[in-house]
Amino acid sequence: MSPEPPHPLGAVIFDVDGTLVDSERDGHRVAFNAAFAAAGLPYHWDVTEYGRLLEITGGYHRLAAFLAEAGHHPSEVPALAERLHADKTARFRDLVAHGHIPARPGVPELVRELGAAGVPLAVATTGSREWVTPLLRRLFARDTFAVVLTGTEVPALKPDPAVYDTVLARLGVPAERALAVEDSENGLRAALGAGLACVVVTNDYTRQQDFTGSAAVFDQFDGAGTGAGVFIAGLAP
Repeated sequence: MSPEPPHPLGAVIFDVDGTLVDSERDGHRVAFNAAFAAAGLPYHWDVTEYGRLLEITGGYHRLAAFLAEAGHHPSEVPALAERLHADKTARFRDLVAHGHIPARPGVPELVRELGAAGVPLAVATTGSREWVTPLLRRLFARDTFAVVLTGTEVPALKPDPAVYDTVLARLGVPAERALAVEDSENGLRAALGAGLACVVVTNDYTRQQDFTGSAAVFDQFDGAGTGAGVFIAGLAP
């Protein structure tokens, strides 16, 4: 008798911001505003404006574009954006350390269920290692993710597929046997560019984006059989 072929789900690869955690509105936005205030700058991003700025992937790039739009001279924008972004990251790390950035409802249960089923888990994010590592360590067991790649190691930002390509290479899993979990159109495009099927779990900022090409779209991970967690866990061995 020939051995059974491996289950088609060889790995699940998660984005972080907006996916594992709902961190943009009450995390990064709050930290950016605190950095503006500490620098004596008259800026305050409200919920709506931050949603507009999220169309730009990457906190530093988002900040630099905003400063240029606000009228700062092009010669000062890079250094000012770098200084503000470093302060923002430190403040966001403080929010993480004090437990103010929780996992999205249903995520811990899904992660445990997939791990118990023997499905390798990984992270592919454009966030910086400086805050991603402490966040994952606070929310999940240390050995939960076989591979964690961030924007520190792979600076090409989504929708560039580079971070997914690199995660797949580290896992040694072909794209056709892996599933990405994202929250945004840029994340979806990055996953599709790497040849991955992708499940999208939206949040308040991304719900109206274009998710053409996704395997499925949900607005939550849990909830009476209607969440992404049920769908993804159902694919596990």
